[in-house]
Amino acid sequence: MQIADILAYPARKKLYRKVDMTFFSMDEQKSLTRLHADLTEQLCPIGNKIQKSLDILFPEYNSLFGGHYGKTYMKILMTFKSATNIAEADISDIKEAMKHNGRGRGVSFTAEDLQALARNSVAQANKGEEYALEARLNQYTVVAEQLEKVDKKIEELSKETNSPMLTIPGISHLSCTTILAEIRCIGNFNSAAKLTKFAGVAPKHYESSQFDAKHCSISKKGNKYLRKILYQIITPVINNNKVFKDYYDKKISEGKSHRCAQGHCVRKLLRIIFHILATGEGFDPNKLK
Repeated sequence: MQIADILAYPARKKLYRKVDMTFFSMDEQKSLTRLHADLTEQLCPIGNKIQKSLDILFPEYNSLFGGHYGKTYMKILMTFKSATNIAEADISDIKEAMKHNGRGRGVSFTAEDLQALARNSVAQANKGEEYALEARLNQYTVVAEQLEKVDKKIEELSKETNSPMLTIPGISHLSCTTILAEIRCIGNFNSAAKLTKFAGVAPKHYESSQFDAKHCSISKKGNKYLRKILYQIITPVINNNKVFKDYYDKKISEGKSHRCAQGHCVRKLLRIIFHILATGEGFDPNKLK
């Protein structure tokens, strides 16, 4: 009877709303993108612990690599674990550990370079820390492999959805899917301002009888996953689009801080996203000039 009452009298201000079946179509994407966020958060502390062990076992190791946790980077560590072991190893074993298979570039140093660095290292021998490093490398590998599988599935679903949001320079399959999954249905918002408030990036206004704050932070009363991805992608969006770059520079010239200028760009991006999702039109920078 309650359901019939709601359907029969839609004009009444009920605490319920009719939900279209498309509302549930993003459930799979939402589960995957939130899993991606959780796995990424897990990697950070594990990576910090790996670096802590390296500071003891081989402090100079990172100087050989442009980035951390690549295949060769991990393989050498898993094989030897410390500068002491590398210094005492047979050079053929080091070369075997450095063999590059698959995509990407190999390392720019030789096995002899690595062994020379290990022999001159200020590292401390510590078997207990070697066990700790091995455990953390295994943890990192497991989580990273799970994250790779999740990212592939997200990209696959994003290509199937083929959202016009992908036409915005700087937005990837992951960020596009995350935004869509958290918004779920653009019909739930009758204005860009409502979407901005939902994301928790609307300026927080504070006013009393004698004071009216002119500079306030964002409210943060909204969807934390949506807010986080928006701030993650705003830098590539600014760097890849002249309209956003000009808008960012304008806010900086007005005396805004970097973070405040980013917030203005995030709200501008949300207004564009609202229009794109509501109309189905692709991104056209000429309409923003």
